[in-house]
Amino acid sequence: MSKSKLSLLLKFALLCGVIGPIVPLSFIAFAIAYSPWFNWFNNALSDLGVSEAALIFNSGLIIGGILATIFAIGLMQIFEKQFLGFVGAFALFLSTISLCAIGVFPESTGRIHLYFSLSFFALLAVSVLLIGAALMRESSQRYLGLFSILTVLVAGVAVAAVPHEGAAIPEIIASLAASVWSIVLSMKLFKTR
Repeated sequence: MSKSKLSLLLKFALLCGVIGPIVPLSFIAFAIAYSPWFNWFNNALSDLGVSEAALIFNSGLIIGGILATIFAIGLMQIFEKQFLGFVGAFALFLSTISLCAIGVFPESTGRIHLYFSLSFFALLAVSVLLIGAALMRESSQRYLGLFSILTVLVAGVAVAAVPHEGAAIPEIIASLAASVWSIVLSMKLFKTR
């Protein structure tokens, strides 16, 4: 593949890293606005996927997951010669597949939904930590690596600190943290590539 095609595909993947998080968050916001019964402290975000807002919520996860998958594939290309970064990008790829699957298999499908939800958040945290560790090894990317690692740690502390009965608050904290990370990482890598 020629460098111009490669760089064009990589630019598209990094653009997906910016747009990818915005799509599901926007669809989630619309689904919540359409669901006056939704309570941040008692519900899980996935409750929206089996309600009157199911099409909005589930579509947002699937579309966002597809965009995030393209971003993850671009990161695998960027880190192809760096083992830790490549493993982190591959974990992100698996996480994005799980995000799509959450939309395909809503709560009404039973345990499979739970497994995809847990794998999405677990793989997401692992991927950001591994990519952060890989970036820390490059002197020109140390701050970006530190930012990546701190994103996971701060999100973890915030999830533990905010009182909640349902899963919506930890889910949105993790999602917002990952979204900020994806957008910042994409923009920084876009500038340096």
